[in-house]
Amino acid sequence: MPKQSFILTLTLSRSSHSNLPIFEFFFHSSMASLSLRCLSSSSSSTSSFCPAISPSSRSFTRISLPFRVKCNGDEPLKMVNGQPSVPILDEQSLPKFLHSKRLENSVNRSSTRLKLFSGLANPALAKEIAWYMGLELGKVKIKRFADGEIYVQLEESVRGCDVFIIQPTCPPANENFMELLIMIDACRRASAKNITAVIPYFGYARADRKANSGRESIAAKLVANLITEAGANRVLACDLHSGQSMGYFDIPVDHVYCQPVILDYLASKGIASSDLVVVSPDVGGVARARAFAKKLSDAPLAIVDKRRHAHNVAEVMNLIGDVRGKVAVMVDDMIDTAGTITKGAELLHEVGAREVYACCTHAVFSPPAIERLSSGLFQEVIITNTLPVAEQNLFRQLTVLSTANLLGETIWRVHDDCSVTSIFQ
Repeated sequence: MPKQSFILTLTLSRSSHSNLPIFEFFFHSSMASLSLRCLSSSSSSTSSFCPAISPSSRSFTRISLPFRVKCNGDEPLKMVNGQPSVPILDEQSLPKFLHSKRLENSVNRSSTRLKLFSGLANPALAKEIAWYMGLELGKVKIKRFADGEIYVQLEESVRGCDVFIIQPTCPPANENFMELLIMIDACRRASAKNITAVIPYFGYARADRKANSGRESIAAKLVANLITEAGANRVLACDLHSGQSMGYFDIPVDHVYCQPVILDYLASKGIASSDLVVVSPDVGGVARARAFAKKLSDAPLAIVDKRRHAHNVAEVMNLIGDVRGKVAVMVDDMIDTAGTITKGAELLHEVGAREVYACCTHAVFSPPAIERLSSGLFQEVIITNTLPVAEQNLFRQLTVLSTANLLGETIWRVHDDCSVTSIFQ
């Protein structure tokens, strides 16, 4: 049989999309292979079509035909496990007229054993994760009865599937946590092979030990037991308040650090490393701040000495370290009422800090957090979308970064039994 080759060229109009490259797809029937070549691209188009963080090519290598991919752009081709890594376009870089086509060509849920489900706590984040992974969210019916009881029904089969349930325990914490437990139970009773509770924000993590007064509940352990007994086989959580919370679970826990997302954004600000100082708002966060400073050009570290007289009430005593004339970056895992971080910022300004940035992963934002954060003490408040931010809680200095790519890549690696730790190295 003679060798045949088919060439499909995708050319984006230079008049309306001057920065977009031209691609050619080659299918060689005799070689049973498919190759992709980028004919031309500018530096700007390369950055948009070849992002710095690209997912592995697993979604392409799952079919039987081998793939050869070549891009002659300015950015070198990245290799993952000896195979080329194909960049996936996101909503920002993808032209609008290609949106529907990409959804049509996404992974067929009926042909994969990986299922994503979302509760009602943060559906926007779940949709972003599904977009990154090229999947659709599973269909599930969640409703409340007249007396407030929660009803969950899966509207598609999960028998023998690897199920990931995305549900942070954001306010109302008890409602969303109970919803997570019932979803896990529904998947277990529907014969799911593995159930992973993806908890971007793990509530009750602050109740991880008895205080000096004693006679207190260790709610973090209780919550861990409930998740395990409901039927979860694994937990995936972001920036736990304390590392020992992982030991409360009798099932594997994958701890995802969201620092890379914030670090990449701070690096784009162009602040000179000699002007930076990382500040821990309390003694308990020193280890977190030290790790953050090490990755931020090994910046110096300062510590705010805080004395707490009651829950959600903080009093700043003094500062350990030098911040005079510096850009102070305060790092914490969460901002609840913003009392701690606001009093810390006031102290930093008093001792001569030039600018103060607040960075945290979980924006709980209980009142009066918004009034405190928008008072003018902070040059910028940088958070992630592990918890949804209500429209009325948005203010001028607030920047919300997405963790969807990070969580999506972690889910893929858990599903493929690959290393998760290597993401952060």
